[in-house]
Amino acid sequence: MIIAVDGPAASGKGTIARALARHYKLPHLDTGLLYRAVAATVLDNELDPEKEADAVAACNFDEAMLAQERLKDDLIGKTASIVSAHPLVRAALLQRQKRFAAQPGGAVLDGRDIGTVIAPHADAKLFVKATPMIRARRRHAELRDRGSFASLDKVLADIRARDERDSSRSQAPLRAAEDAALLDTSFLSIDAAVQRAISLVEARTATAKQP
Repeated sequence: MIIAVDGPAASGKGTIARALARHYKLPHLDTGLLYRAVAATVLDNELDPEKEADAVAACNFDEAMLAQERLKDDLIGKTASIVSAHPLVRAALLQRQKRFAAQPGGAVLDGRDIGTVIAPHADAKLFVKATPMIRARRRHAELRDRGSFASLDKVLADIRARDERDSSRSQAPLRAAEDAALLDTSFLSIDAAVQRAISLVEARTATAKQP
């Protein structure tokens, strides 16, 4: 079974995807980490994330980078949003994601184009969303816990700017697949959001099994 979980930053899609992977005993890939690894490589080598050639050159990162805690840093997240807009960067990482989705038994993947590009044939697709302010508060709390003291207003502005970049890029823009189930986590606890996600997956897979 392949489960695609898409949505904007801080919507809760990663938490939900990890919970679904545990529930169904499937491997999980946070595809955003691939772009964050590219971003980290760009920054480490003092390259320009706005230049597609520089970003593509950073795609040959060491797989071990995906486990690095620093990939959660705010600067790397912002840079990842920039490099992910380059078509050649997305092309360079496309097959890696498709191979993960195609492994025997299935997988859970979360990102921004899983249900539309990476695994349009997924057995269940979720599009997780929340209001910009709710997402900004969540991200602000995360940053504060990691010792960053950016203002809530700045975090909200960054969230909105990232939404605009992700939704307006020419290659694989952020959007819900036509057959995705919508899950608004704005006013749900983590447990409630996870249970709702499981219910939506069960409903989709049950429908698919009907003759």
